[in-house]
Amino acid sequence: MQDVQNRADGRGIDIQKVGIKEAHLPFLIKTREGGYQQVLARVRFTVSLPSEYKGTHMSRFLEILMPWSKKPLAEPEMEAMLGEALTKLEASSAEVELSFKYFVDKVAPVSGRTSVLDLDCSFRGHKDKDKPMEFQLGVEVPFTSLCPCSKEISAYGAHNQRSVARIQLRFKPGYDCIYIEDLAEMVEKQGSSPIYPLLKREDEKFVTEAAYENPKFVEDILRDTVLTLRGLEGLQWFSLECENYESIHNHSAYAQHEEELP
Repeated sequence: MQDVQNRADGRGIDIQKVGIKEAHLPFLIKTREGGYQQVLARVRFTVSLPSEYKGTHMSRFLEILMPWSKKPLAEPEMEAMLGEALTKLEASSAEVELSFKYFVDKVAPVSGRTSVLDLDCSFRGHKDKDKPMEFQLGVEVPFTSLCPCSKEISAYGAHNQRSVARIQLRFKPGYDCIYIEDLAEMVEKQGSSPIYPLLKREDEKFVTEAAYENPKFVEDILRDTVLTLRGLEGLQWFSLECENYESIHNHSAYAQHEEELP
């Protein structure tokens, strides 16, 4: 049968990224404890295409993904997957991104009841031929924030809201990326109080009072998180967004910062 994709193309345009998007597959994500967690991932998988070729071989992306979806996955496996794509698709660069829900254990502060909190996460790997992979971790961490101004001017009470920090991290070559669990624990401490899916009355009292004693603007949360991220050994670059879903306004309070570390 004729291979139409391999036919020559005369328009002289290199395509930087071509492949598949919105593929949904189960994957096994390595955990801090040494095991793995099964997730449902949304996948974007692309390679570069030289100008002389008409098209890439779309079926090969799924052929590559399927075996890897059955193995516990972290950075080494992502790099091997991309190396396979470079070879099988005869490309000079390849990129894969997995977006998924990841669950972390949460223990209520007083009752000790255990539940799980879902986090929106992403793994992104980019590899050029004969070069190490660049790996980027993305995590969205929810928490509670309480307004310092509201506390200061009110005779009693203060308005609070659910908030989220959206982080993207990239580490220097030779340094391992932080685990999702460790990053989530680190970031949620920068808000007024962590969020717990399961709280009994004694827990609710505790987190309400804890937030009241630790009021923070969105700017405070962002700056405290920036200082915390700067302390991560081997961190090369990060992007951070903080958003407070305001309880007394029909809009959010928002702050953003991006930094390349020496």
